[in-house]
Order: sequence, then structure tokens, then C-alpha cells
Amino acid sequence: MIQAKQELLEALGTVLQALSQDAVASGALAAAPAAAFETPKQASHGDYACTAAMQLSKALRKNPRELAQTLIAQLQAQPAVQRWVEALEIAGPGFINLRLTPAARQAVIGEVQTAQARFGEQPARTDSVLVEFVSANPTGPLHVGHARQAALGDSLCQLFGTQGWKVNREFYYNDAGVQIATLANSTQARLNGIKPGDAGWPESAYNGDYIQDIADAFLRKETVKADDREFTASGDINDLDSIRQFAVAYLRHEQDLDLQAFGLRFDNYFLESSLYTGGQVEEAVSRMIANGKTFEEGGALWLRSTDYGDDKDRVMRKSDGTYTYFVPDVAYHVNKFKRGFSKCINIQGTDHHGTIARVRGGLQATGVGIPQGFPDYVLHKMVTVMKGGEEVKISKRAGSYVTLRDLIDWTSRDAVRFFLISRKADTEFIFDVDLALKANDENPVFYVQYAHARICSVLRAWEDKGGDLAAVGQADLGLLTAPTEFALMQKLADFPRMLTSAAEDLAPHDVAFYLRDLAGAFHSYYAAERFLVDDPALTRSRMALLAATRQVLRNALAVLGVSAPEAMARDNQEHQ
Repeated sequence: MIQAKQELLEALGTVLQALSQDAVASGALAAAPAAAFETPKQASHGDYACTAAMQLSKALRKNPRELAQTLIAQLQAQPAVQRWVEALEIAGPGFINLRLTPAARQAVIGEVQTAQARFGEQPARTDSVLVEFVSANPTGPLHVGHARQAALGDSLCQLFGTQGWKVNREFYYNDAGVQIATLANSTQARLNGIKPGDAGWPESAYNGDYIQDIADAFLRKETVKADDREFTASGDINDLDSIRQFAVAYLRHEQDLDLQAFGLRFDNYFLESSLYTGGQVEEAVSRMIANGKTFEEGGALWLRSTDYGDDKDRVMRKSDGTYTYFVPDVAYHVNKFKRGFSKCINIQGTDHHGTIARVRGGLQATGVGIPQGFPDYVLHKMVTVMKGGEEVKISKRAGSYVTLRDLIDWTSRDAVRFFLISRKADTEFIFDVDLALKANDENPVFYVQYAHARICSVLRAWEDKGGDLAAVGQADLGLLTAPTEFALMQKLADFPRMLTSAAEDLAPHDVAFYLRDLAGAFHSYYAAERFLVDDPALTRSRMALLAATRQVLRNALAVLGVSAPEAMARDNQEHQ
């Protein structure tokens, strides 16, 4: 079907060029309309719809329906249309609906068989994308908000990979500043035997049990190693700098364990402090000043961010000489741009919404050639965790919030990844632990994974009866004519387009939506038809469709980082 669509688009383009030639030559039309198909709102209207007649009618001074009839006559002379189109019909004010031949629909099975794990992928390109996500300062375990970022960021990386982009995953954090000082002071208090609630416990201290774990490891003079740093504790409770460095390394190591449990690794860790020590913050500020994009007032340095769509100008450097938090963000994104990333995406909480205009404005103010709208943002809302019908707010380990590791321990990596990607990022999400544990169709990840396992079960049963899965490439696909078969083939054909659209829209939740639809199409097929029938040729053809469906389920699940099990237990499991 994908090949058919491409050939039909080329045929439409040829016809549109010919029809538009005189209008373009006279200047009545700047260029021929691009060849494009839409999906009809109702399946009964056909497989594709074309609006070109309505687009051209004014320039060509013809009635849209009459022009549609001319278009149809010329399309019918095209070999691709003769091969792949069963009917061309005019609808409404001038829509042209195309109804494909059964062979065009059935062709997707062979396309999946040929491409296998690469089905849906686009050719490699030279563009590079940098996705920055999680980016948690090492002050405690990763919480459920970080978990949602991890799911969103990693799925986006996988999506861009399917579109041929070179993808780099980056984790940005600070190992200095107020939060890190609070971490060091909290650990030192524990080293001195002071606990939360005791006299002398710092008011702003971190209260989780993990602080005691850090203190105990520090006294043992342990060496901790994270992906980007390593440090050996001095064991001296008065050595606050050693305590700070050890605590940072310890928690970075803990974050690495969380991320490994999630099945995620980063290509690069970037320290905010390096922007200061490397002079990049000062350079960015100097550029903005030299370009006349700042002013001084009340002893502070301000960015004229209203020039770039912000609702008010913003303080860059406070009267005490320290920079506000968006200034290093500007320097950081200049750094990204200079590293050659033509596209950058930040995954952050919705509380960062206010920084977008000022960061983008600051980047324009530096005058280094960064395009407007750089970087892209995906903002997510927080997650509410429900367990046993009640909201869970506190983790013993973290002290005040549910952690990423808690979710994985209570459910599974697959459930956490799928659930946290199953809604648009900017919508509230309730993670229902009890639902994630159900082995039935109420649980969306089970529903999808069970479709894959069910197909594997049928294919094994066929092989046990002497079927040869390697021979399904020779199946007579013309035998697949049931309505549920056509519906399933259509969902398979939608996969590449869905991936491209999801990447363009920064919408990895579209993959989860697609998976539920594909699983639903399969389960409907399973309920409507028998697969292991008396006719060997029909059985082989249906095995070919099942094998293609299994492959696309695997490919889509891989984008979300979710496994595709070959066997799963559930009540009343049947075999065909």
C-alpha cells in the first residue's frame, strides 16, 4: 500500500503539473499544487481524498466539480492509477475520493516482510538533533516527574531515529549552587548524628532516608562511580567540600541506577558550572550588551525581552552581581548551537513555561545566527500516583515524593514506560498502580503486548502442525478479503506516516495511540476469523498477515522502549 500511495502521488503530481502549466505561465498561479492525499473522515468514502480541484478552480476559472471530472479523466490514463485504483468518485463541492484495489491494500504485507525491523523508517540524513531531558540536579532520587520526562525524551529520541536523524541524548545538571550546598549540609548533619526533627537539623535540609545512606557510605570512605564522575570519600565529617563532592557522586550513581532500571542511557552529561568556568555565560552577556539588547536599572542588568514577545523585560544580573537562572540557559543553548545541532528539544515541566520567551529572546539578542523558535520545548504536567484507590504522596526512600524506582518496583519497566507516554505531555496524568498490574484488556500495555503474544501463540501452533513461517513470503495475499483483514492491513500501512507525523509534532503519545488501535484491529480480526483452517493456502495467507502485524507491533513498541513478549498469561486464554 505504501508503494501504491507513492506511485499514485507521483501520478497526481504529473497531472497537476500538466493542468497548471498555462496558469503558471500566465502568472495566474505561482506553482502547481503539491500532490497530496487526505484520509476521508468516513472509511466508506474511500481510502484517499484529493482536494486539488478546489485548490485550482479559481486560478483555472472552472467549476470545482467540472475540474474534478477533468482530473479524474487524466488520472485514469496514468499507469499507477490503472494498477492500484478501483474507483475514482467526485463528492461534495469537488473532492475526489480514491478507492484502492484489494491488491494495493494487500501489498503492505510484502512491504513489512521485506523491511522487517526497519519498516516505517526513513533514510539516514545528515541532520543532528539534541534532546535534553531528565536533567535533575543530584540532590535526591528521581521522582515521577523525571520518570515522565524519561519516557517522553527517550521515545522522542527513538522517533527521530526512525526518521533518519542523528540523535544525541543529553543530561544537564548543576553540581554547585544553593541546592548542592543544602545537600552537603544535610549530609554533614547526619554525620553529626542529627536527624530530621532534632534540634539543630537544618530547616531547609533534605529529609529522606537516602541522606543517611550517603553519610554511612562517606564514613566508610567508599568510592562511588557514576557515568560522568568518580569520587572517594575522605571520611572526615568536618571536610564539607569532600562531603559535597561525595554526595553529588553518590546521587549521580543512584540516578544512573534509576535510569538503568528504566533502560535509558545518556550520550552526554553537561555541567551548568562549566558555562561559568569556561566563560560562556560572560560571553553571552557581553554579546547582548554589545548588541544594545540590555539596559541597567536599579543596579540590575535587564534584557529587553519584550522585543522578542515576552510580556515584560527580565532581570539578567541582579544588583548583588549574580545572574538569574535563565542567563546560563541562554549560554547553554548557544553552546548547543555551536556544537552543530540544527534542532534541539528540551523536555521540561510546565513550570518552565515562563522561561521560553526569555531564553529564545536572549538567544536572538546574542546575534550568533540562531534561528527564531530555537530550541523546541515539550512541556509536561506532573503525575499523580494512585495505589489501592488512594493517592500516594510519600516515599520512605525519598522522604517526600514517589520515585521512578518505586513505580518500576511496584509495576514493571514496560508499564511505567507505556503509561507515562500514553497521554499528551501537557495533560494531567494519573498513574494507577493497580491498573498497571491487571492482566486483562483494561490495562492498555497488557492489551497491546497480549496482541503480540497471541500472534506468537497462533504462529507456534501453525508451525507445530507443519507450517513453515519462512515460506509466508510466497503466500497468496489475494485470498485476504475479509473486512477485518482489510482493516488490519490499513493500520499496518498507517505506521510509517504515523511515525513521521509524531516526530514532526513532537508527539510520542501518538505511538501509544497507534499501538492501541493496531492491537484493537488485531483482536477484532482474532474474534471474527479462524486462522488454522482446512484450506492450506488461506491459512498460509493469514499467517503472513499475522507475521506482518507481529513485526509492526514490535517496531512500534520498540519506539516506546517497551518489550514484545512472546507469551503472556491471562484468564480464558484461547488458541486458534
